[in-house]
Amino acid sequence: MIQQDVQHYMRGGTLQLAALPPLSLYVHLPWCLKKCPYCDFNSHEAPGELPEQRYIDALVADLEASLPLVWGRTVHSIFIGGGTPSLFSPQAIDRLLGDIRARLRLEADCEITLEANPGTFEKDRFKAFRSAGVNRLSIGVQSFDDRHLKVLGRVHDRAQAIAAVEEAAQAFDTFNLDIMYALPGQTLENQAQDMRQALALEPPHISIYHLTIEPNTWFAKFPPVVPEEDTAYAMLDQITEITEGAGLQRYEVSAYARPGHRCFHNLNYWQFGDYLGIGAGAHSKLSFAHRVVRQVRYREPKLYMDKALAGNPVAQETEVSRADLPFEFMLNALRLREGFKLQDFADKTGLPFTAIQKGLEEAERKGLIERDFVHARPTERGFDFLNDLQALFLAD
Repeated sequence: MIQQDVQHYMRGGTLQLAALPPLSLYVHLPWCLKKCPYCDFNSHEAPGELPEQRYIDALVADLEASLPLVWGRTVHSIFIGGGTPSLFSPQAIDRLLGDIRARLRLEADCEITLEANPGTFEKDRFKAFRSAGVNRLSIGVQSFDDRHLKVLGRVHDRAQAIAAVEEAAQAFDTFNLDIMYALPGQTLENQAQDMRQALALEPPHISIYHLTIEPNTWFAKFPPVVPEEDTAYAMLDQITEITEGAGLQRYEVSAYARPGHRCFHNLNYWQFGDYLGIGAGAHSKLSFAHRVVRQVRYREPKLYMDKALAGNPVAQETEVSRADLPFEFMLNALRLREGFKLQDFADKTGLPFTAIQKGLEEAERKGLIERDFVHARPTERGFDFLNDLQALFLAD
């Protein structure tokens, strides 16, 4: 697909955005040591030696082709995700960030996150990523229980997980732990032990995800026996209690942080900000004066590199319809404990408040949100039944 000329995005349309939201950059590095049985992300087992230089050449070409769409805008956060980005050498990450800085204006305190897995680090590697310009690490621990790690197909064990987190704490002022719950064979007590171990390492931020069986994964073909729904709910209540007791506040459905350590990049997604996604299979959401556009890059790494180097990285592009914007906004904003300002809805969608009025009234009647003339936020019940709450804003 040929990338549109910038004039195409600037033409008149049905929306009226007074200002553009904050902009983030997402960079996808698609390789892993081994594909996990639960993973439905665009990740591929590493082909021996990684084509680091060619892939970064492709990312830079992708970014250059996209520059006219974000010209003059400041980037507030960069997130390097995967795959397992920590498989790339610190020198490659250094080059990547240097090439990005040469082409984009970054906020002075731009948050730059790299995803890392405990099975891919050796001593001082995290410090080298810090020297390359990364200032936040997100570590895919998932569990500290060797039995559960094995079932999840992780390449690290408990000891490596603890060592990686200790190393991250020395190298970075802020970092995140990814933990999963409702794992095959997991009990409430197992889960509490996982949380106690995680919190003993004093992470400033924890992201906690319910294991879900996604289509087209190994677990979808060979489903494991997972805890029943009631047990999973009890685990989540337990997680919230233990983390808040340790001084981490639940500020989003799956995120807990100490004051001053919230993840700006993810907050920008949830607040319906803009993001340019480069790399194999990456998604973008970009706003213009009269429209909101979504893009998807070519998914298969070799095809992506060929296409990006030829100046044509975008596989698919769609304009978000007026009818879909309320749901898209609410899908994100209602994940936040603090909810959203009503004015933000108008500013970020270009639609009048009346577009969500009916849904808000229905949600309030069902006890799923509370609101005043300025703000709307999910109640405890709304947080527990988030899918039901979000569905109230689907287009008729």
